[in-house]
Amino acid sequence: MTILVTGATGRVGRNVVQQLTQRGARVRVLTREPAKADFGDGVEVVQGDLLSIDALRAVFSGVRTLFLLNAVTGDEFTQVIITLNVAREAGVDRVVYLSVFDADRAVNVPHFAVKYGAERMLETMGFGATILRPSYFIDNEVMIKDVIVNHSVYPMPIGSKGVAMVDARDIAEVAAIELIRREAAPGPLPAETINLVGPDTLTGADAAAIWTEVLGRPVAYGGDDPSGFEANMATFMPKWMAYEMRLMAERYVSDGMIPETGDRERLTGILGRPLHTYRDFAAALVGKRAATA
Repeated sequence: MTILVTGATGRVGRNVVQQLTQRGARVRVLTREPAKADFGDGVEVVQGDLLSIDALRAVFSGVRTLFLLNAVTGDEFTQVIITLNVAREAGVDRVVYLSVFDADRAVNVPHFAVKYGAERMLETMGFGATILRPSYFIDNEVMIKDVIVNHSVYPMPIGSKGVAMVDARDIAEVAAIELIRREAAPGPLPAETINLVGPDTLTGADAAAIWTEVLGRPVAYGGDDPSGFEANMATFMPKWMAYEMRLMAERYVSDGMIPETGDRERLTGILGRPLHTYRDFAAALVGKRAATA
């Protein structure tokens, strides 16, 4: 059988495909832009999107295991509803779904609410599913690198509660392990939820201190007020999305993203190695040393 990966050309999806192929899995990807799906001869690429019924029906042929990743879009929930209905019609009964940390509690943040709705669909429709709930992506720092380096300010309003930032490589490897585990099982396995977190729970001041160490000069934390963050995001994304990012940042400030007891130990047990650290990612981002695998 073949494992279908959606969102395959993004940060997480690309790593999921790589992890699956390294483990000998047969992989098919659905993408709007096949030219970006440069995965090599071993990966089947199908053009389409999650609102194209014909493409979905075709791409699910011969598939029983799905990695479902939806980008943050205005029609994200419609994509989920359509995809899961067509998947069930096609006989797919094993899913690994990329949700978000605290999806069931941060319901005022639109894409958190959408992902919790998808979790409820998976449960109610009887899919054997692993729900992956990642915290803030370390990889998001690529977007703010220039601000940090050129202005000596860490601009993300993540607050003082703490956020256990997670590396996309760790997310993807856990996803691949779960996909293969479910694909290899003789029948659907019980549903479960895994919090995906990093090894350190960092405040805004902590992140600024790490950048100070990495750059060898002072970097200040820009503070908890999300208004400037929203205005900056609105310069390169739709205003509704920038507002959504503000709501998410307000959630970081009010509640943080703090691991539950045993989350980190569970992840290192699954991976058989330590989790990637924020400091190592920051150092690699500015060329202080090569990124670790």
